[in-house]
Amino acid sequence: MPKNKEQIVADIKGHIAKDGTAYRNWYVGITKDVEKRLFNDHGVKKKGDWWIHREAYSSEAARDVEEYFVNTCGTDGGGGGGNDDSTFVYAYKKNSHTAP
Repeated sequence: MPKNKEQIVADIKGHIAKDGTAYRNWYVGITKDVEKRLFNDHGVKKKGDWWIHREAYSSEAARDVEEYFVNTCGTDGGGGGGNDDSTFVYAYKKNSHTAP
């Protein structure tokens, strides 16, 4: 179920806070296919790794959330990815087996 930008930011911030590590240890991105992007492309493990994803109402809202985390909070991430169908925001704690 889609959420607004503020809800997504709060959810992701809360998840990162539970882990207790700095934002720089996290990657935030957007996608239209969470399963492929998180678990195949980035190599995140479904069990054992810290990760979260939320659906935004639009790709523009998803981009705004991504930009906030990368530019304001200092997470890793590459702005400009995705396309007009990329409404999911995802975050994961970087690890030796993830890319990056």
